[in-house]
Amino acid sequence: MAENGSAETGAEAAPADQPQVKMNILAQYIRDLSFENLLAQKGLGGEVQPEVTVQVNLDARKRSVENQYEVITKLTVNSKNKSGGEPLFLLELEYAGAFQIEGVKDEQLHPFLLIECPRMTFPFVRRVVSDVTRDGGFPPLNLETIDFLALYRNELSRRAQEQTAQA
Repeated sequence: MAENGSAETGAEAAPADQPQVKMNILAQYIRDLSFENLLAQKGLGGEVQPEVTVQVNLDARKRSVENQYEVITKLTVNSKNKSGGEPLFLLELEYAGAFQIEGVKDEQLHPFLLIECPRMTFPFVRRVVSDVTRDGGFPPLNLETIDFLALYRNELSRRAQEQTAQA
């Protein structure tokens, strides 16, 4: 019985050391959306072979309420014709989520906000992009899954290189 008692004590001690992480999505919304169908505006003859580039930026802000944060995924989707480089469409989207986050240590909060929160809202971002491109007169664009951890690491290394270059 003593072994069971010590095992229980060990099991009870672990959760006290690490608070349980709680994340609730309070709201999701489009902050800004722009779609320009340049192909229709300028007219383009011949065969069109689209080449699509996607740029992703993330931003996180503390809200006025305790433990609440706004995380914004900013996408710029640019499509050009492969053969001549003529622009086909331009889509700019800022999609935000309001999150209630508890139990994350201060030193882990920044990566949590810029990795885990965008992972939660990404399926909705993907749907908006697909719907807008379809409604704009193009085949629906289904974005590949974004590796937010790699994106975060790349940004950290870019900032470190910038600081090294300035020093």
